[in-house]
Amino acid sequence: MKINAHAKVNIFLKITGHENGYHTLLSRFMRVETLYDTITLVPQQCDTFTIEGCHGVPTGSNTIYKAYQVLQVYTRSTILETFFKTHKVTVTKRIPSQAGLGGGSSDAAAFMRLVNKVCELKLSVETLANLGSQIGADLPFFIYNYPSANVSGFGEIVEPFDETPLSLELYTPDIGCDTAVVYQTFKENFLGNITPCSFMGWEKYKSADLLELIGDPVMLNDLYAAALVAYPELKTVAPKGWFFSGSGSTFFKPKA
Repeated sequence: MKINAHAKVNIFLKITGHENGYHTLLSRFMRVETLYDTITLVPQQCDTFTIEGCHGVPTGSNTIYKAYQVLQVYTRSTILETFFKTHKVTVTKRIPSQAGLGGGSSDAAAFMRLVNKVCELKLSVETLANLGSQIGADLPFFIYNYPSANVSGFGEIVEPFDETPLSLELYTPDIGCDTAVVYQTFKENFLGNITPCSFMGWEKYKSADLLELIGDPVMLNDLYAAALVAYPELKTVAPKGWFFSGSGSTFFKPKA
């Protein structure tokens, strides 16, 4: 009973507004085929919900545990509760944390998809995505599990985009970027400069074409400028000609 939880990159990420304390966005998410964590459900008697492999992350803060709580509250399933008295969750981590690759969100989404099947909860993908959005804005994309998709709103609108995922090179420097810090920096320094007309129609372009046409990582990702303010050391490690994923700190480029 295992499932792979793939990383993602943001081919582009544009902030479209700020409502009810949260930023809205328009972004192209692309699954990274070669980088993933693995979630495994292992038989074991457990007094409490048990997660192994997420070193340094308290259970109460773990996105997988939050996903379990959301499923339990929604379904009120005794099968679900009983199952995790006789099974633990192990996570084989390969996706670096605070790297703009969505590792924690992908883990939680994969967990929800796997548990929905194993425990026969019979929840639709749409229901899982709605539940996942209570945990984090990236979860709906990972729950739908599209190779490539346009994501908008608060992250809850996920529309598949017909293209083959690019073969990507990734570079993650030894710098962790806190998503909340980067978004707060954007709000304080850049929110007033939003110009939606400047990226109108981007969602219609294939990712390879968009990267070639725009070419500027700061223009493609609104959070890059904010990350450079919050973490100025990024300037010294940014490889020339590479693009920036999410709130960072991973850079990527298509393989030649």
